[in-house]
Amino acid sequence: MEAVMKPFIVIYHIVSKIFSLPAKIIGKTEDAVIGYKDQKELRKENQENFDTGKTELSDSHEDNFSGINKDKHAKQKKEMHSFRYKVINAQGKKETGTLEAEDQNDARTFLETQGYKVESIENRKSYDIDLGGNGRLKTVDLSFALTQLSTYIKAGIPLIDAVRILAKQSTKTSTKRAFERLVYDLLKGENLSTAMEHQEKKFPKLLINMVKTAEMTGDLPTILDDMADYYTSIEKTKKQMISAMTYPTIVFLLAIGVLVFMLLFLVPQFVGMFESQDAKLPAITLFIMGASNFLRANYIYILIGIIIVIVGFAYVFKNIQTFRKAVQQFLMHLPVIGNIIIYNEVANFTKTFASLINHGVFITDSMDILSRITNNEIYKGIINKSLRHLGKGDSISAAFKGEWAFPVVAYEMLVTGESTGQLGLMMEKVADHYQNLHKTLIDQLKSLIEPIMIVMLAVIVGVILVSIVVPMFTIYEAIQ
Repeated sequence: MEAVMKPFIVIYHIVSKIFSLPAKIIGKTEDAVIGYKDQKELRKENQENFDTGKTELSDSHEDNFSGINKDKHAKQKKEMHSFRYKVINAQGKKETGTLEAEDQNDARTFLETQGYKVESIENRKSYDIDLGGNGRLKTVDLSFALTQLSTYIKAGIPLIDAVRILAKQSTKTSTKRAFERLVYDLLKGENLSTAMEHQEKKFPKLLINMVKTAEMTGDLPTILDDMADYYTSIEKTKKQMISAMTYPTIVFLLAIGVLVFMLLFLVPQFVGMFESQDAKLPAITLFIMGASNFLRANYIYILIGIIIVIVGFAYVFKNIQTFRKAVQQFLMHLPVIGNIIIYNEVANFTKTFASLINHGVFITDSMDILSRITNNEIYKGIINKSLRHLGKGDSISAAFKGEWAFPVVAYEMLVTGESTGQLGLMMEKVADHYQNLHKTLIDQLKSLIEPIMIVMLAVIVGVILVSIVVPMFTIYEAIQ
């Protein structure tokens, strides 16, 4: 079996490597982007403060979990192995799944503590791969899970039991596996933030840092509620963008489809008739006939070329920072599109900044987190500039002064927040303001694009029909 599946396994891993390159490259260059030496020392000092402030987790099930080493301060982290298991749940139904553990006995003990009766457990084969199960949790799923987790904790349910409930009720395999791994790490005595860090590809860095802050302050439910609201807001904005672009995209693709169909199948039917009648063809008809002949002769090469351009652009955009910055800068200077991007980025930046500040995260740490979660190179540059200013003892507003990508209203509110000591509150107001502006602009753009796309489709079809009808009138006049 392994021999048969080997070529497919190789292809799978090659594709995975290709798609993971951007994240790896970005991750390696993040520290270099900051641009000054003190930031690393400051980050290290803050991390030590976080580690010092960690609180121990306790749970009634820990004593039963004797097969797992609970030493959090082991110098070397044990290697995790992947296993596939078959179990019988509390309802008597069979379940299968995968689990990462230190060894097979460790995995068996964990499953038994979850109330399963283990039928079999074995090391996963090389061809036993997870399809689509290694990506980050979707925002909508994460928001719902955080709300539930907060509710359970407020109801007095221990943290481990609350996460265990989330794992059991998850219908998506990837989500279930993520929460099961959290339960596993929590039972080992890890903090929730540390358990999330073990799955940093699934849980956002912002959430991990906010949970770490909650562990220091002892107010986990409040921060979970705030983060649930935050991700709900982000998802709402994302859906607005998708909703605004869905109709124009469908109309555009429909226009392209109609154009290609007419050039490939409709126009050639009339070409033969025109040639047999020796009709005098106008310039527009000759142009359409030439386009039809070119498309019929080279449609495969055109299709391959389009795919290469799209894939190449996406790859270069993800991997080359200067190219990505140039594209983003170009888009942000377009008349309407630019404002949509700026409003969205400013709203996300200020909302995240307000959440961090309101929960007691240091400004330097907040800026460091913000620089890691934004994908816009323009704002990443501004944030890194603010870190340099903070390192010199300047105010944070000094870095945002005169920046074309940071609106004047947002800058003035930032200055007001600094001078009054209400920075978090001011950033919340800025976020609300630009979220409303973003929504209004999206609605206006949607109302404007729809008729434009319809007119474009009508023009494309009309030009082709005119190029066909005009010669037919010429032929009719010649017959008369």
